[in-house]
Amino acid sequence: MIIVADSSALVALSTCNALEFLTQLYEDVKVPQAVYDEVTVSGKPEAHSLAKFLEKRIVTVDSSQFVLAAGGLGRGEIEAMLLYKNLAADYLLIDDRRARALAESNEIRCVGALGILLLAKHNRLLDQITPFIEVLQNSTLHYSKNLLEKTLQLAGERPYL
Repeated sequence: MIIVADSSALVALSTCNALEFLTQLYEDVKVPQAVYDEVTVSGKPEAHSLAKFLEKRIVTVDSSQFVLAAGGLGRGEIEAMLLYKNLAADYLLIDDRRARALAESNEIRCVGALGILLLAKHNRLLDQITPFIEVLQNSTLHYSKNLLEKTLQLAGERPYL
């Protein structure tokens, strides 16, 4: 199975040291050049670990033949959706709500960083997701309290928030 990744979910997984779950759950992880460029900017959180993780997973996307009505979306999100379609990928790793809604309206199967943690637990790659959720909650990333609680409930873990 192939998963194409967008920046926000990659940063979240890197923040809680969960990038390896992507390679354990999927045969191939790909990112468009725009996403790589976005997450590896010097000084950005997780830039070094993401550069190392993604270095051989970058795919150039030619978007010159497409006309997109994707107001408010970044180049990385747009290229990630195009790459998903070009590769006939199985999933798009994406957290941004607006981008995810557009992706799903274009029949793109999406999963977010929290979904990856749930899949990892379901596949017995980890015992608990609570430590990962705690790291995310204490980071500069923005997840609603309700979403984090729901994720813990789906994992069969007691919400602590």
